[in-house]
Amino acid sequence: MFKNRVYPVRYLLSCGIYAVACLLSNEVYALTPAPKNAGGAQSGGMESMFTSLLPLVFIFVIFYFLLIRPQSKKAKEHKKMLENLKRGDKVITTGGIEGIIEEVDGDRMVLKIGIKEDIRIRINRNFIADIRTGE
Repeated sequence: MFKNRVYPVRYLLSCGIYAVACLLSNEVYALTPAPKNAGGAQSGGMESMFTSLLPLVFIFVIFYFLLIRPQSKKAKEHKKMLENLKRGDKVITTGGIEGIIEEVDGDRMVLKIGIKEDIRIRINRNFIADIRTGE
């Protein structure tokens, strides 16, 4: 359920920036004067279409390298970290609970919480946010 999370704030921000960029690029092209042709021949065609789509392609490339690629890299690293969890690892959950893994059973695991000696919780593997090291 939570394996392919979409971060809504980033998604909405990127959609909003894309929409504004599209509107601005259309306004800029609408305000530029039409080129004067010698002999009344029509200009444009593929060249005109290419120049009008070039800013959109450029914006998409920027979005890919600023938003999509880092997010997918982070998701791959998190997935690899979840696959390598083992007994004795100190972890923190997405809810902020810190504990030590006592038992790994497929997609679920048991965490020992340091509040009291006998407190243990069973959680889904996908709710592990990070491994604590050096503590």
